[in-house]
Parts: sequence; C-alpha cells; structure tokens
Amino acid sequence: MPTYVYAITPGDHPLDLDGLQGVGAERTELRVVRGAELAAVVSTAPEGLRAKRRDLAAHDAVLQRLMADGAVLPLRFGLMGPDDAAVAAVLDAELDTYRAKLRDLDGRLEYNLKVARDEADALREIVEENPEARRLNEDARRDPGAHDVKVRLGELISQEMQRRGGATGAQIVDALLPFAVDHAPADAAEPHFLNVSFLVERDAAAKFSQAVHEDAERRGDAFTYHLHGPLPAYSFV
Repeated sequence: MPTYVYAITPGDHPLDLDGLQGVGAERTELRVVRGAELAAVVSTAPEGLRAKRRDLAAHDAVLQRLMADGAVLPLRFGLMGPDDAAVAAVLDAELDTYRAKLRDLDGRLEYNLKVARDEADALREIVEENPEARRLNEDARRDPGAHDVKVRLGELISQEMQRRGGATGAQIVDALLPFAVDHAPADAAEPHFLNVSFLVERDAAAKFSQAVHEDAERRGDAFTYHLHGPLPAYSFV
C-alpha cells in the first residue's frame, strides 16, 4: 500500500501522536519514517481516499498537534509516496531544502486574514467622491430606461471597487506588517477584497491579534475582519 504523508519535522521533534488517527474510514495508525536528520509522520494510504470532512479533519488534527511542539513542514491533503523507503529517501535527498525551510518556520505560526466591506457603504462613497459616477447615477435616476448609462455606471463602479479595495487592502497589510515576519497575499473571493496570510512569531501572536482588532475598530462597522489561526504554514512552504 502507498504511504500517506502528513508532515516533515526535524529529527528531534517530540512527535507526540498519542490519541491521533490517520485518514481513511478505518482510521489508520500513524507512524514515523526517519531519514538521516528529518522525520515524516505517515500512515498507510487507504484505497479510494477522497477529501471528505472526516479525513480533512484527521489530517489537520495531526498538523495541529505537531505545530504545538515544534517546527513543521505541513503537506497538502492527499500527498502519498510509493512506500516508507521512498519517503525516507526523499527526506535525505531534499535534506538541505527541508532543513532550511524548517528553520524559517521554527517558532512561527500562520494567520489568515480576510476583510470585506459593506457594499452599500462602498457604493455611497464612490458616488459621493467620484464626479463621473455621481453624474451617471443622476442620469440613470432621471431616465431608468437609459441602458447605456447604467452599463457605464456599472463598469465605473466595478473599477472603483477594485481600485479602492486594493488600496485599502495595502493599507491594512502595511499596518499589520510590523507585527509579522512575512506575508503572502492570495486571491480574494467575494465578498472579501483582501485575503492575506501572515507568518507570526509564536511569542508575538497575541500582539498580532490585537493589532488586527485595533485596525478593524479604526475602520468601523462597514468593514468585517475574519482572522483564522494559528494554521499550518502552507502559505510559506
């Protein structure tokens, strides 16, 4: 059977796996594969594995436990090797790369921040501050059947929403960077205009969370901040 791989750790990681089980309907037993200096937490890969909620939760539980005790390179759900020997061979072949990345992540945690803005509030600001948007909006109100006017207004509003969201997102990131080691932006899906992950020193996590809270307070009720973490540092692997 193939070997399912959860994470790579330094060889001296405590690797406390008591009470945890691996992915699959039968809840496979976890074990450790060791290379010269690194270790990998693995289990036997079940047949027909799919990204079901129970299996995603089992995978995440392993990572969360490992994260609490030391540096971890988290691996995406579903990663498998032919067997334990092949996994051990990769640990040694990529030793320098994995060791350097583990040093980068040691004592650090990932937090993901998504920010959304009330659409009505954003539209009101655009119409108030953009003369062209204000003119088109007035024209559309006077003539509800003016299709071309509505199309131009819609295009202008879309452009302004994107521009303003980008500018506001950059301001938020700049305000939080002093409390983080690194950041990794990602595509934001509606209704969010910002989706960014931060790598934060474990000892600075409380300060970082407080900085997010204070920034949200400054922006007011029209903005909604969603902070998730600590998370496996996928964004920085």
